[in-house]
Formats: sequence, C-alpha cells, structure tokens
Amino acid sequence: MSLSLSRMPLPRILAWIAVIAGAVIVILDPLPGTEGRVLGLSVAFIGLWATGVIAEPITAVFFFTMAMLLKAAPSSVVFGGFQSAALWLVFGGLVMGVAVRTTGLGERLGARLSHAFGSSYWGVITGVTLVGVAMGFLMPSSMGRAILLMPIAVGLAERYGFEPGSNGRLGVVLAAAFGCHVPTFSILPANLPNLVLVGASETLWHYTPSYGAYLLLHFPVLGFLKTAIMIPLIVKLWPDTPKPEMAGRPLGPMKRQEGQLALLLAAALVLWATDFIHHVSPAWVSMAAGALLLLPGIGMVDRKAFNEQINFGSMFYVAGIMGLGAIVDQSGLGARLAGAILEVLPLAPGHQATNFTALAVLSTVVSVVTTLPGAPAVLTPMAGQMAEASGLPVEAVLMSQVLGFSNPILPYQSAPMVVAMQLGGERLGPAQKLCLWLAGITVVFLLPLNYLWWRLLGWI
Repeated sequence: MSLSLSRMPLPRILAWIAVIAGAVIVILDPLPGTEGRVLGLSVAFIGLWATGVIAEPITAVFFFTMAMLLKAAPSSVVFGGFQSAALWLVFGGLVMGVAVRTTGLGERLGARLSHAFGSSYWGVITGVTLVGVAMGFLMPSSMGRAILLMPIAVGLAERYGFEPGSNGRLGVVLAAAFGCHVPTFSILPANLPNLVLVGASETLWHYTPSYGAYLLLHFPVLGFLKTAIMIPLIVKLWPDTPKPEMAGRPLGPMKRQEGQLALLLAAALVLWATDFIHHVSPAWVSMAAGALLLLPGIGMVDRKAFNEQINFGSMFYVAGIMGLGAIVDQSGLGARLAGAILEVLPLAPGHQATNFTALAVLSTVVSVVTTLPGAPAVLTPMAGQMAEASGLPVEAVLMSQVLGFSNPILPYQSAPMVVAMQLGGERLGPAQKLCLWLAGITVVFLLPLNYLWWRLLGWI
C-alpha cells in the first residue's frame, strides 16, 4: 500500500483524502438537518474540483447525482444553476466565441492589438491584462468581459506565434482571465459578489456605498497594485518569446461576416454597459446575440460548428459550482461555519490591526466553502455582531468582506475564471497556481498595505 501511495501523484492522493473524508462525514452525519450531508459533499467535491484529477464537468455530473441520492437539497436547489441567468450568459458567450474564431474577427483584432502592444512578451501580457481591467469600468459583468475578451486574446496569441501548449499562449489566456476579473472586484458594479454585498447591505443595514467611495477604498491596493503584481508573476512563471514571424498569412480587407459580427458585438457591449438604463440582464443580451448568430440565414455558427466547437461541458461545470453554493446556503451550513469562526476570531475593540486581519480571514474562508458570491450573502446579516465585537463601524465591517472574496484561493470559487480558462482552451491547473501565488502575496504584502490605506482614509 505504501509503495502504491509513493507512486501516486500528489493531486490524486489529495483527491482520495477529500473523497474519503467527505464519505466519512456523510456516514457520521454530525450536524442537524441536511448540514452534515452538505458538509460531506462540500469536502469531497471541493477536493475533486481543486485537484482536477477528474475532468471538471464530469465531477459536476457526479455532484448532481450524489446531491440528489443523498437528498441534500430539493432538485430546484441542486439544479438551480441551470436556471441561473449566469449560465445562459455563458451559453451566449460560447456561441459568440465560436463566431469570433470562425469568421476570423478574433485573428484580425489580435493583429490590431499586436501593433499596440509591441513585440515583447512583457508588452503582450501587460497589454492584455490592462485591457481586461479597463473593461471592468465599461461592462458590469465579469462573465461578459471574459466571454468578449478571450477569443480576441487567443487570436492575439496566434499572431505572436504562441502555439497550443506553449507558455506564451497560456500566459495570454491567464492575463485575459485574471485581468478582466480579479482586479475588478475593486470596481463597484463590475462583479457579482460586489452587487450581492451592496444589495444585502442596503436591505439589512440601510447602507449603500457610492461608486467613488468604493473605488477609493479598494482600487489603489486591490485593483492597481494587484494588477502590477499579477503581470510580472505571469511573465516569470510562464516565460516565452513572441515569434511574430510565425503569425501566418497577412490579413486582407475585412470580410462581410467579420463586419457584421463586429457590429453585433459592439451592440452587445453597449447594451451590457447600459443595463442600468434599460434593465435587461446581460445574460439575455448574450442569449439574444447567440440566437442571432445561430440563425441559418446569418450563418456565422452553422450546425457543425454548434455541435463540435461549443464546449457544453463548461456549462455543467458552472451549474455544478452554483449548485454547491446553493445547497450550502440553503442548508444553513455557510451561516454555521461563519458563526463558528466568529466565535474564535480575536475581535476586540481597540485592536484594529487584529480586527482587520480577522475579518479578512473570515471572508476568505467562507468564500472557499460558499464560492465568491455566497460570502456576502452569508456574512452581511452578521455584520452587526462583528461590529459590536470589534468596535468598528458597520460600514467598515461590510467593506472588509471585499478583502476576502477578491482573493480567490481556488479557481472553482469563481465561475467567470472557470469559463474564461475553458474558453481559452486551457486546463485549470495553471490558474490554480496563479491563484495560490496571488493569494500568498496578497496576505503577506497587500493586506498590510490595505490596512495602512484604510487607516489613512479614516475607515478604521
């Protein structure tokens, strides 16, 4: 047995430990109601998704099966992800991504960007990352940004001669996936957890942060500095050299289909950016664009491309992540976990550095179990208790949640990150590595700077 374990890869060992631990928890069922079964499922499937030893969509199918067999939650909760607007935003994006590739528009946009970014690898990674961050100010949906940017980023990688499997292609995909998502937690309407936090804060505590106040509090460290750290991390961890001479044939004049698709994407971008005016969800804009592209008369995504090039597995993965977060919330396990952590946190009036650190740790841990959007849903109702224990204003306690849910440790916590990597045709292992590096640097370096910045602004 020891010999076989010594030959087994570490991820597989960790996956087996998670599955066995989850099974033991389910059998013992130590918590009331369905919480014990949900805890066991969470341990097992978080372990499987984190290690990636089984393809993520297949793991999602097993999650659905076990959740129903164990009666962990009603089917409407377990499969609620398939009813979520976010899933259909993904579907529309997958169709748009195929159209961008097959029409050649992605390659053309990549060629244009390659002129702007220069010929160095540093320039490529910096440019793609900054485009992703800039889109955070224009589009309210991180999923939408990933869907729009990723096909262009892949086209750009091809223009620089980065072949599939190369460090350069992976670096460009990571720059797009992380750039349009991680730093934008510091921009108020840019990500779903931000909106959950603001909505719950307004309902429960009658507090609604302004766009400018939120940006000033979070963007200098969690946006600007995190971006400045992320770029060299990608360059150093996945080094490569652009080979623009291998980019292929010169591009001729724009074809009719490319022009039509460009107009359609521009219209979708305008509608995404102005949803506060027309109140149409970005998901339904995405679906409408996808439906138009599937029309036989337009012909940008034909039946063969629809059947062969659209990665429906990513939809199962996203639905599985949402299902896990939903059953954790519905069972009460998330609130129990937060309450248990709160009891042991060293919160005390006058100890501001300790309070700041403890609240950041609480949000980070809860985000791992409930996924990123689940953290503010679980923690916001407890803000009064935390404010009383720490002596901090309720507003500071509420904003401290951003410190945790903006710092994903595992890719599965964030559906947009998962979708972006799959749209880029890359596995989640490198994203896992970058998440861990960023999380470590954030804890050691950025959180202390954040504390000093909050002190300077008079928030704590």
